[in-house]
Amino acid sequence: MNHKQGWASGAMRRNAFAFLTRQERRKYEIARELGLLDRVKAVGWAGLSAKETGRIGGLMGRENRVPPAVPEPQAASDSQATKEGE
Repeated sequence: MNHKQGWASGAMRRNAFAFLTRQERRKYEIARELGLLDRVKAVGWAGLSAKETGRIGGLMGRENRVPPAVPEPQAASDSQATKEGE
């Protein structure tokens, strides 16, 4: 492979990352943070152990969870306004 072909294939790999969904990109980012990205690139996702895969999935799930809505306490001025209006 000459220099020009190597450059083109590298550019294609970099652009391939742009076509991933947000979740797929985040999965690769988490794998990089855990130090697993080199193995994923070498052997694929099937090369990871169940523990490693579960760790990635757990971190993704934690980010996807929405915290429960906490009702805001009613302001004291609102309750006084309703009493005065009666």
